[in-house]
This record gives sequence, C-alpha cells and structure tokens, in this order.
Amino acid sequence: MKYFKYTLFTLLKLPAAWLTGVRLTHLDEKGATASIKHRWINQNPYSSMFWAVQGMAAEFPTGILLTDQIRKSGRNISMLVLNNKANFSKKATGRINFTCDQGEEAKRAIDTLIATGEPQTVWLDATGINQDGQRVSTFSFEWTLLLKD
Repeated sequence: MKYFKYTLFTLLKLPAAWLTGVRLTHLDEKGATASIKHRWINQNPYSSMFWAVQGMAAEFPTGILLTDQIRKSGRNISMLVLNNKANFSKKATGRINFTCDQGEEAKRAIDTLIATGEPQTVWLDATGINQDGQRVSTFSFEWTLLLKD
C-alpha cells in the first residue's frame, strides 16, 4: 500500500510495464527497487523473462529516482533516455528485483541542471537479482535532463 500511487502511475502512464507486472518495492534518497515475477505474460519462447520486459523493470528504478528529485525541486524539468546498455548473465525466472542505488548521482544531476541551466546527462545503472541472490542482468541508462522554465 505504501507505493500505491506509483502503481497507479504505472497503470495510467506505463500500461505495458503495469500489465507485465513491474512494481515499485522501494524508494528513498539513496536508491529504488522495482520487482517483477516471471509469468506467462512476460515470457519468451525459452521459458524465461523477455529481455524487453527486463529492460522496462530496470528502467523504472532509474527513472523514478530522477522523477522523485524533479518533484522535490519544484522545477519544470524534462527527462528522456538517450542511450542504454544491457548485459544478460543468467536465465531470468522467478522473481527478479532491479535495484538502482545511485540516488546521490540523480540528485547531483538535477542540482547541477538547476544551478547552471545547462542540459545534463547522467548514467544510472540497475542490476537484476533473482530470488536466489544471483545476478541475471544489468542495465545502464543514459538520461538527458533539460530545464524547461
């Protein structure tokens, strides 16, 4: 219930992520975690989670860290993924938690944007860990930030 507003946000603004089961499970100034369970709706033909679904789940904690800092700043700031990289190290089955612990980097990028007015980019990483504690994938997203007011 703590993250109900984020679940509602996902349903309304990111319906594909909501439908496949991406859910925010942790958010604070230091980091965020999104969780997803391997199910029929998000599988590939090889009985594991489709890579694009993992990408949605990995992007969510990186983006929510920036979104939270933008909300706290009270400024009109746009954000967009410019680039991404991914590495897959194990078959993704069961529950996967994607964690980004770069809250300080997200805050620093927003603070620099506001102080200078110059567009900023920041790379934020999310690591997917299965229920056995094994890394299944890592994603890096280059976010671009632009002050609009």
